[in-house]
Amino acid sequence: MAYTALARRYRSQGFDEVVGQEAIARTLRNAIEQDRVGHAYLFVGTRGVGKTSMARIFAKALNGGDEEVDRAIMEGRDTDVIEIDAASNRKVEDARELIANSVYRPLRGRFKIYIIDEVHMLTKDAFNTLLKVMEEPPDHVKFILATTEPHKVLPTIQSRCQRFDFRNIPTTEIARHLGEVVSKEELKAESDVLMEIARLASGSMRDGLSLLDRLIAAVPPGQTLDSAVLEQVLGLPERTLIADLIEAVADGDPAKALARTATLLEKGTDQDQMLDSLVHHLRNLMLICACGEDSELVELSGEARAEAAKLAKRFDAAGLVHLIALVESVKRNARNSSTARALVDAMVVRMAMSEQLADVGRLLAGGGVPAKKR
Repeated sequence: MAYTALARRYRSQGFDEVVGQEAIARTLRNAIEQDRVGHAYLFVGTRGVGKTSMARIFAKALNGGDEEVDRAIMEGRDTDVIEIDAASNRKVEDARELIANSVYRPLRGRFKIYIIDEVHMLTKDAFNTLLKVMEEPPDHVKFILATTEPHKVLPTIQSRCQRFDFRNIPTTEIARHLGEVVSKEELKAESDVLMEIARLASGSMRDGLSLLDRLIAAVPPGQTLDSAVLEQVLGLPERTLIADLIEAVADGDPAKALARTATLLEKGTDQDQMLDSLVHHLRNLMLICACGEDSELVELSGEARAEAAKLAKRFDAAGLVHLIALVESVKRNARNSSTARALVDAMVVRMAMSEQLADVGRLLAGGGVPAKKR
């Protein structure tokens, strides 16, 4: 039997299984229970946050009941729930065919439901043709439109839809769900690794499951998914090396900080990845300084959180804000520079000397002689 990707195998099958979009699931379920289902819906959100899954779950709740029908709807092959990819069916002729077929009643369900994914890809003529049937749709027709770019959907279309905005799924919720998947797969993974995968997913559950799939494929059966596997498979810089670099900055030691940077880059870490990881670590330190070690905003767990809390004591929130802004500025400038490495090295030296530079700034501003450094 062919392998099924985790993102497909662990797709939500009902309103109760939805992760991160509970409010939308509750609203849609209530609409069905109260018989207040509209004729058109617009699902808006970035990739992998559950728009298509929610559309199928909604369609199943409207038309389902039979096990075979439910399975066909969730697999996108039901005769009464028609899924259309607007990216490849964007012409006015495609919209006219949809309208022509919409007059026919459903074969076995209550409604004929059209799920149009990436609806913003339709041409203007196709939108106007679709608008005709959405203005006065047959009683047996429902539309569920999904898009990642709502500003490209005509206002006349949007005004005829009930709009639902899907939020990016919080990192902690993605990590928790990944942990459940790992358990069901009878595997083991360190909590720090699951949290890092969730962070890299950037709010997308599908991306998180795809990353987890890559890690599982990279280890022998029975081996725990640890930080070493994560760094090798995804090419991420070692967490300890990033921490060492930040510690050298805290020590005010430019030479040591440059040496740590060189080690990171010599190990094959991409420069952008190194800067991204540096910003991520500095952000966590800033959050610990501002909100405390136990804050839910800190995207770390277990040993990594404890280590970060210890390192955070060597900084203050204002200083970390400055360091984050410095790294982000260099990252933007380095992309278009022929001397990117020099910019990065200069940034590292400036970070390590930030306290001394602040003292010089106070002198120039007439602040008097700086206090002797401890």
